[in-house]
Amino acid sequence: MEIPIKGNIASRTEFPSANEKHSRFNSLKLFLAALSCLYFAKALSGSYMKSTITQIERRFDIPSSLIGVVDGSFEIGNLLVIVFVSYFGAKFHRPRLIAIGSMVMAIGTFLTASPHFFMGRYNYETALTFSSNLTMSTSQCSNTSKDMTTPAPEENSSGCEKAAGSSMWMYIFLGNLLRGIGETPTGPLGISYLDDFATQENTSFYIGILYTVALIGPLFGYLLGSLCAKLFVDIGFVDLERVTITSKDARWVGAWWLGFLIAGAFSLLFSIPFWFFPKSLTKETRKKELGKASEKIGVLKPDQSEPARNNPKPKISEVDQGFLSSLKALFSNSIFVLYLVSMVLHMNALIGMLTFKPKFIEQQYGQSASRSNFLIGLINIPAVCVGFFLGGYVMKRLKLNIVQAAKLTFGCSTLGWLITHSFFAMACENSRVAGLTVSYQGTSQVSFGGSALNHDCNTGCFCSLKQWEPICAGDGVTYVSPCLAGCTTSTGTGKNTVFHNCSCISPLTAGNSSGHLGQCARKDDCEKSFHYFMAVTVLTSLIFCFGAVPGFMILLRCNEPELKSLAIGIHTLLGRTLAGIPAPIYFGALIDKTCLKWGTNRCGGRGACRIYNSDAFRHIFLGLQVSMRGAGLLVFFIIFALLKKRFPAHFANPETNCGTEMMSEQDKDQKSDNGDLTVKTANSDPDKESNV
Repeated sequence: MEIPIKGNIASRTEFPSANEKHSRFNSLKLFLAALSCLYFAKALSGSYMKSTITQIERRFDIPSSLIGVVDGSFEIGNLLVIVFVSYFGAKFHRPRLIAIGSMVMAIGTFLTASPHFFMGRYNYETALTFSSNLTMSTSQCSNTSKDMTTPAPEENSSGCEKAAGSSMWMYIFLGNLLRGIGETPTGPLGISYLDDFATQENTSFYIGILYTVALIGPLFGYLLGSLCAKLFVDIGFVDLERVTITSKDARWVGAWWLGFLIAGAFSLLFSIPFWFFPKSLTKETRKKELGKASEKIGVLKPDQSEPARNNPKPKISEVDQGFLSSLKALFSNSIFVLYLVSMVLHMNALIGMLTFKPKFIEQQYGQSASRSNFLIGLINIPAVCVGFFLGGYVMKRLKLNIVQAAKLTFGCSTLGWLITHSFFAMACENSRVAGLTVSYQGTSQVSFGGSALNHDCNTGCFCSLKQWEPICAGDGVTYVSPCLAGCTTSTGTGKNTVFHNCSCISPLTAGNSSGHLGQCARKDDCEKSFHYFMAVTVLTSLIFCFGAVPGFMILLRCNEPELKSLAIGIHTLLGRTLAGIPAPIYFGALIDKTCLKWGTNRCGGRGACRIYNSDAFRHIFLGLQVSMRGAGLLVFFIIFALLKKRFPAHFANPETNCGTEMMSEQDKDQKSDNGDLTVKTANSDPDKESNV
């Protein structure tokens, strides 16, 4: 039944019916277990999506800017419904809404994988053709004019539009959008359901369990991404002996679709229990409060409805007025506004880094997608978990007040930001590719678009400049294709093909005039730089996350307790709108500017990038992060200065809310005997107060 309260927002306290009381699912701990599993599933699918960015980009022959749009569609879907779900969801059967959301999330995840089954086999860009015994190939220098990227007649038909690079990526966009919509009820409705029926001291513990399990999801997500990236995209349907590329090749696409099927199955499976939970549970009660609880329940009998007549439900206009007054109170708090600005800057750096970190490792250090995902999941994610745990433990153990929390956050952020600068020194030089990063004489150069690929040594070969079929010479120089290397014959099978009599490969420097199929490996010092990079990323992850929990406590303590939920909602909304959606797009667009050689899809159009200028890539990728984190630190320094000014050391205490302390005694909360809360709004008359 409804419990009337004087004010603008009426709350509903419900008690389980007789059937619900005897239900096996009338258990808060069982609900916690089910919700934890669902948190794991959504974190698994989200992290797996990040791990497959490079694979999807290559499979659909789309640039990084467009893959940023695809990745940001999750945030778009979440924003479309989060307000409605958060506000109206509590009025309905919350466990069933969570179940519906989980099913939508599963459908979206399955839809993301569906293009693999529509597009046919992956025909990567190649001009090599083998006979039945895999001993003969045709990709060498020829004295007749040819264009090896010209599609076959059947590919010029309408069927070409179904090949990689067509609009089939829209299925992934829509699937990710649905996944964002389906994920929305899990957080606000699940946590509010726990909070309604748990004791006050258990709520924070239960939420801590949820977020701990949620942090395990990315660990398995990246490990699953690593496993799937090792498998060829058409595993089980093609003869792998005819696949001439390895997992380190720029054209390699792993079984990206397989992980989405697994993640979708988890989401579907974990949605089942929520159909059986009651609309309300038996509230947890401490033993010493059992007597008092029974008395309170007795007061709320249906025949005692007189208070409801004396305190009618508020009108919609009054609720709107209270909401606007709450918004005005929040945005008149300068510390809260500055915190939002700092948060948006840091979130842009974080999301851009997470989206393109695997690609950065692949291009900068020559690692495969499988190894990149494996190391991120196995090394970085545990460091994040430890950082969050230690940050929360220190806050609780030392009972830090708001100024001390701000000092800890600022110190950790500054230290992590300074260490991040060292990444610029952990660099590998550009891969030595003739005509792109070095000349055919071996001197350093950078040529965008392949304008320097032609040379005297291959002028009589009539080679296509669009082709990407790299071969490696003995001197460590990679040639874009056997034709551009001037090779005339070949031996070997599959990945072990060796090209001979290459006019552009000098026997004096390479030892012979031959080259084997595939791009040359990086130097040994590059592998050492990669080890240093991974070690420092673990350290920075630990430091940044150590200061994250105290930083979030500033958000909670800088607003009135009754405004915390709205403050968190605005925090989430702005984070998704101003960081989650745009960051992958402009990070990807700027990364595209560093591409040296674009691939060609089967229809003859521009495909995915094959090789980047690693120096420019590094400066853009790391420079964006450092500049945004630096700007965020400047804003946070202002916050720290304001907190120190308003809270002298002898006055601040761990439970201080800066929103309360910044108000005068006359403006502090006035609570009546029945618990009403009134907050004076800006420019209001002392006698005119808005109820919250």
